Amino acid sequence: MKVRRFLVAASVPLFLLASQRALAQAEHPKKEHPKKEHPTEKQAGLSKTDLAGAIRAWVEKESAVSGGWLKVEDPVQGKTLQLKLEKVHDDKLAQVKPDEYFACADFVEKDGTKYDIDIFMQGKTKGDLKETEVTVHKVNGKERYTWYEENGVWKKKAA
Repeated sequence: MKVRRFLVAASVPLFLLASQRALAQAEHPKKEHPKKEHPTEKQAGLSKTDLAGAIRAWVEKESAVSGGWLKVEDPVQGKTLQLKLEKVHDDKLAQVKPDEYFACADFVEKDGTKYDIDIFMQGKTKGDLKETEVTVHKVNGKERYTWYEENGVWKKKAA
């Protein structure tokens, strides 16, 4: 009987401690990601693999006419960037509207500057995806805008 009381008495503080930690984590998100940086993935009509492949194919096709460098207009800097694809973020592929998809990709410019580029594509199937918008999200890690959700629609706002 004494052992049983001891076990019950010892388990209550452990339960409370675990509950308190779970609540603290829910109220205070990890410091690395304090806000939404990109839209989150929704169940899309296309797979992540389909979208990532379409992005890579689009970059390859557009780059072919410029000696392997993708040209992207940057209105903030007032110049045309010449970029090489480093990585399409498979974890940051999402559906933002019906038949409109989003992907984040890392590029490097000829001078070594790192760019995080957001690429939007539209289409009902893998075969008819077309690029609709390309924007500079970050330059050397410095964010230009962030994302927020309003009535189920993802929107951008200045950082």
